[in-house]
Amino acid sequence: MYKIMTLFDRVRVPPEMFSMKLEEAVIGLLIDRYERKVDKDVGVVLSIQTAEVISEGVVISGDGAAYYDVKCEILSYYPEINEVIEVEVTEAVEFGAFVGLGPIEGLIHLSQITNDFLSYNRKTQSFSGKETKKSLKKSDRVYAKISTVSLKNNIRDIKVGLTMRPVGLGKMEWIEKSFNKTEDKPVKKSIVKKTKK
Repeated sequence: MYKIMTLFDRVRVPPEMFSMKLEEAVIGLLIDRYERKVDKDVGVVLSIQTAEVISEGVVISGDGAAYYDVKCEILSYYPEINEVIEVEVTEAVEFGAFVGLGPIEGLIHLSQITNDFLSYNRKTQSFSGKETKKSLKKSDRVYAKISTVSLKNNIRDIKVGLTMRPVGLGKMEWIEKSFNKTEDKPVKKSIVKKTKK
């Protein structure tokens, strides 16, 4: 989920940046500190939206730099468990399908693609279902639910697992077929016997 969040921080502005406008120096320092970094509370920080200096500068003896309290807004991406998202398959491999989740990739393991037995075709890099004939390949758009998240300190090390097994997930054609099948089934009428008192 994408979020805009407000953070408060103290920024050290070194003497070599004193000739710059204060706001420009602070934004540059915040970009270096936060952008493309992972924080377990906010997720992957994508960009600094705004920054406002909210205190007078403080100089610490022997340092020479000025310290400012800053309020900033960040745009972040945090994959939340049970979140249903529409994503594109970026790669299909023997053990599952990789999907793009904004700044990171997630994996739909082979066992989580569908309830059917799947076979993998190396030539076409695609999956096909034995009974349902469902197929999945690179560039397909699918609905999936985030099932596991492991945030690490580095974007490349983040692990996100997804599933498409529940009804209402997968490729749009699968979803439409599953709802059409339920509509075609005859509805059983319940019989209620009346008893005399």
